[in-house]
Amino acid sequence: SVKGVAPRIWAERAVAACLEFGAARIVVEANQGGDMAKAVIAAVDPQAPVKTVHARLAKRLRAAPVAALYEQGLVRHVGAFSALEDEMTSFVGAGDASPDRLDALVWAITDLLLSKRSIPAVRAL
Repeated sequence: SVKGVAPRIWAERAVAACLEFGAARIVVEANQGGDMAKAVIAAVDPQAPVKTVHARLAKRLRAAPVAALYEQGLVRHVGAFSALEDEMTSFVGAGDASPDRLDALVWAITDLLLSKRSIPAVRAL
């Protein structure tokens, strides 16, 4: 995730990352501007695969199954992600700060490993 850039810039980065890494889709949370995000991504690349998700649970509850995957050693990070790691180690589920990177990670891991339609795969980069 990126902060402080125009919507077109983050959409371009998301589409570029999707292509670079061969991602099956870009996951967008609809609760907070999802329709806008889909429209901006479509303006950058009308063929970009976008999946909309809806947050029905609080962030802490959504993160619990993903945290369990980490505890089982089923999720690993390759490289340094200091801003994400800061959010992961400081989030307690309360307060005003919204852990955007952590939330994006939870949606990604949920889509990749916990969704009924996901087909996990291992790929070397």
